[in-house]
Amino acid sequence: MDTAILLEEAIAFALDAVEPVTPAALGRPTPCPGWNLDTLLRHAGESLDALAEAAATGAVRLLPDAGADTGGDGADDPVAAFRDGAARLAGAWAGADREGRTVTIGGCPLRAGVVAATGAIEIAVHGWDAAWAAGRPRPIPPRLAARLLHLASGLVTADTRAGLFAAPVPVPAGAGPHERLLAHLGRDPARLPRAAA
Repeated sequence: MDTAILLEEAIAFALDAVEPVTPAALGRPTPCPGWNLDTLLRHAGESLDALAEAAATGAVRLLPDAGADTGGDGADDPVAAFRDGAARLAGAWAGADREGRTVTIGGCPLRAGVVAATGAIEIAVHGWDAAWAAGRPRPIPPRLAARLLHLASGLVTADTRAGLFAAPVPVPAGAGPHERLLAHLGRDPARLPRAAA
């Protein structure tokens, strides 16, 4: 699986998904307990920056704790920052040598493809989170969701989910890849958001 292309597809979906987000929606709750839309977008923006750093330097600084105060003064626009970060990242992993490279995260070496795959999962699902919080949820396209689910099934396990994802949510036997991906990552795909204002 070409994870560079997968990452670009996840970015494209996320950019489309955040389209309905307005500054007025930033205080709305997200599917991530305790996070509002502002917090989620700031976290996702930091992830985009870290992925760009990995592509450029082969190393990533450790991210702040999820949901931590990022020091913003409220004057900046996390929606615009997310869009700008996604635009900078798009294409950064497209080099043919990315798959074989090693990226060091906090002193731990990982294959670049694993880093890109993890980023693709996070960006696509946080894009869905943002659209959901804005009251206009959009399904992750079936092909993209199926590929992300395949990766997430191996990357997000009982051993690795603690502190990062809620427990999996049960879904009906006939659920599609979009629903199964969200459920695997602790989101209830059947839960409806508040109507958009």
